[in-house]
Amino acid sequence: MKVSHLVVFAGALVLASAAPAQEQVVRVGSVRSTASLATLIAVEKGYFKDAGIKVELTDLDTSTDSLAVVAQNRLQIVGGGLSAAYFNAVEKSLPVTVAFDRVSSPLGHKLLVRTDLKEAIKSVADLKGRPLASNSRGSITNYEIGKILATVGLGFRDVDLKFIPFTQVAIAFANKAVDAAFVIPPFAAQIVEQRLGVVVADPDDFVQPHPMTIAVAFINTDWAAKNDALAKSYFTAYMRGVRDYCQAYHDGPNRAEVIDMAIRTGLERRPEILTKYPWSARNPDGRFNVASMLDIQAFFVKEGLSISNLPAEKLVTNAYIEHANRALGPFTLTNQASTLAGCR
Repeated sequence: MKVSHLVVFAGALVLASAAPAQEQVVRVGSVRSTASLATLIAVEKGYFKDAGIKVELTDLDTSTDSLAVVAQNRLQIVGGGLSAAYFNAVEKSLPVTVAFDRVSSPLGHKLLVRTDLKEAIKSVADLKGRPLASNSRGSITNYEIGKILATVGLGFRDVDLKFIPFTQVAIAFANKAVDAAFVIPPFAAQIVEQRLGVVVADPDDFVQPHPMTIAVAFINTDWAAKNDALAKSYFTAYMRGVRDYCQAYHDGPNRAEVIDMAIRTGLERRPEILTKYPWSARNPDGRFNVASMLDIQAFFVKEGLSISNLPAEKLVTNAYIEHANRALGPFTLTNQASTLAGCR
């Protein structure tokens, strides 16, 4: 072989070895909300790219879609709420488990009563026999309502439970279709601002064990078993986004950047949602309260919505949380002056 050919061949080898490895694809889904900001941050800031991962994001219509798409491996990781359906999915040995915290106390959820009834309904006990709205029967909000009612010796059969989407509660109050409703942000604050309702109870004051974990990242366990290193790399990069989110949550120096990112990408088209109302709290280390999760499961079993009480090791994995925390070390809050609870 001629020298010139050897030089060209050697140069080709150097270029080939210097070429970046092809990014591995992870398909991820969630409903558009502030809770999705951490994933967006990790994408926009290049944390996934740094880990050699290309994240393909899919918007879900509702969090109830999450279990089906992740169990079928149409998406490998999905953000969604804990519900009776999750515990039933594990009971049926579907390939899904909880891998990471997504939303936890303080929640900003409120039990509201119509403003015109504030003198008649001054406490939870006064709800007996009255029409009360919830978003759906098997959702985490029903657990919260049940725990609040139990503090005064009431249960669901003691109220007239109606199922109304959060977006329709203001209309239901205006039309006097219900006397009370359990509502999440930003709808709760908006209803109070419109003077349609007042707060009669906050689940953070009633629900034990505390803090409560209500939304999580689900992972397909079949996919994870075949892609252990990839899954761990994903959640390490994701935790970088979570921690940036928590800094912004506490009005850190990156808050304006994160808000701009959300609006610029279309994650949130209403700036006031991010500038005026509280953000979802979460754990910057990704940890969830297992005791809370087991209590939620026990509630759904008692209500006949879930099949049986399963042990924690069947419901969650700590593998990705532990790996990410070893890789990134302790979380340190930048704005030490923040008085906000959660995300710390």
